[in-house]
Amino acid sequence: MNYETVLLDISDNLAVLTLNRPDKMNAMTAQMRAEVAYAMKQAAANARAVVLTGAGAAFCSGQDLGDASSTGKIDLERTLRDEYEPMLETIYNCPVPTIAAVNGPAAGAGCNMALCADVVIATESAYFLQAFARIGLLPDAGGTWFTPRQMGFAKAMGAALFADKISARQADEWGMIWEAVPDTEFDAHWRKRATYLANGPTAGFSAIKKAIRGTYEKTLDEQLTIEAHLQGECGRSRDFAEGVVAFMEKRPPKFEGR
Repeated sequence: MNYETVLLDISDNLAVLTLNRPDKMNAMTAQMRAEVAYAMKQAAANARAVVLTGAGAAFCSGQDLGDASSTGKIDLERTLRDEYEPMLETIYNCPVPTIAAVNGPAAGAGCNMALCADVVIATESAYFLQAFARIGLLPDAGGTWFTPRQMGFAKAMGAALFADKISARQADEWGMIWEAVPDTEFDAHWRKRATYLANGPTAGFSAIKKAIRGTYEKTLDEQLTIEAHLQGECGRSRDFAEGVVAFMEKRPPKFEGR
C-alpha cells in the first residue's frame, strides 16, 4: 500500500506508525482508518514493538467532520462496524507490545484509539477529550469500554457527559494512561520505552497481554489456570533460558523474541 495519510518506519525491531495529516490535527478519514489497519498488520509482522503517534501538534482530533464520507446521510453504525472496528482490532490485538505516544490533543475517536494501545505515554501539554456529547453522540471507538476500566465508573461517566478536557497529568493521576512526561523529555522518553519493548522477551510480553486483558471475564480460579498455562509456555522459550543465564552471569540479557 502507498500510504497517503500515515507514515510507517520499521528499524531495529521497532515500528513507528505516525498519523500524518498535521494540517488537520490528524483527523481521521476513511482512508486513514484503512491505512492504519494495514500498517499495523505490517508493523506486527516485521517488528517486536509498535508505536502509534501523530505528526505536528496533535495526536488525533478524532473524526474529520469535513470528510465527504462522514457528513450528510452517513450511516454511523456502518462506519463504526466496517471502518473503525477493523482498525481498532488491529491495534488492540497486535501480538507485540504497543505504545500510544500522545504528542498532543487526543479527542473523540482519537482519544479512544490511543487508549486501545497497551501503554499510553503522553506529553504534559497533551489532553484527552471524550467530545461526543458536544454533538449529540455517545463515546464510540471503544470509549465506553476503555474508560470505565482505566479510570473508573465515576470519572468515565463525567468525562462522557460533560466532555471536559482531561489534561495528561490528570489522566496519569486517574489511571487513564501510564504516564505523562515533560514536553522537553517526551520524544527521548517514549523512544527509550519503545526500544526496551522492541528488544525484550516478545513471547513473554504477549503472554502478559493475554493474561491481563482476560482478567475481567474470569474468576480467580480461572485466572490462576490461565497464568499457569501461559507461564508453562514462557518457561519453554529461548528468552526464559537466556534470562536465567544472564541473571546468573550478572549481565544484561540478549533476548531474541522467541
